[in-house]
Amino acid sequence: MDYFNPKKINLKDHPTLSERWVQDRISENPTILGLGDIVLKDKERIQPKAGRLDLLLQDPETNRRYEVEVQLGKTDEKHIIRTIEYWDIERKRYPQYEHCAVIIAEDITSRFLNVINLFNGNIPLIAIQMTAVEVDNKVGLFFTTVLDETPLGLVEEDEEVQELTDRKYWEQRGTKETVSIADELLRVLHESDPNLNLKYNKMYIGLEKSGNPNNFVIFKPRKNSITIEVRLPKTEELDRQFEESEVDILEYSKRYGRYRIRLVKKDIKVHGDLINHILKKAYETSII
Repeated sequence: MDYFNPKKINLKDHPTLSERWVQDRISENPTILGLGDIVLKDKERIQPKAGRLDLLLQDPETNRRYEVEVQLGKTDEKHIIRTIEYWDIERKRYPQYEHCAVIIAEDITSRFLNVINLFNGNIPLIAIQMTAVEVDNKVGLFFTTVLDETPLGLVEEDEEVQELTDRKYWEQRGTKETVSIADELLRVLHESDPNLNLKYNKMYIGLEKSGNPNNFVIFKPRKNSITIEVRLPKTEELDRQFEESEVDILEYSKRYGRYRIRLVKKDIKVHGDLINHILKKAYETSII
């Protein structure tokens, strides 16, 4: 293959390529941002007394929304504040969705990267650096995430504030049968570590070893099913395996780094190999 040196373009000073042009290219194919299989929900979305949101993107599988602000040139205070303001407006108007603020700029300087990083952890915020190149009189855009969301532990994982319950509590909240699914999954986990035990908290059934919590998997029995939340990095391979098996995936929370999966009794047998695989993988990831 022949090597060539592409020409980098400064969009801010370009005579014809504008911020609207960049918005249009993202709108045509939002997946170029690297945020997953997302779609355009709205463009130039009017905000009450606060201008217009450049792009509103959404993950159709999880109903996670991204409030996107595009800026040519270097990041500045005005755009950072605007990004956070639009995110805050949207999350208050539509609390049924999970929201994430996204700022895109050609140059995210170290100074403003530090400023943005101060917010991250309290505000789900992603910073993406945009690069435009010219090859054979054609323009291409590349997007690189330079600051991702800080993965947060679930509030439920704060063991000091958890009220302990017992098995009977969960058999009443769910059923004996759905709680027994947690028993079967624990037996699978015992193949990796026989010292793991169930710990009955008020909000979920967790795992403990020698009295210490290790909630790489948590269980929430319901009346007709059980929801398990498995802490694993999201990968195309896992997603493919889930899709092929038709396991009931509720969502992947990037914010918390967990797959939420709904299971019924028969799933343990029908999808046993896949369930065993993800539980083993989650355990191995937890001890790295």
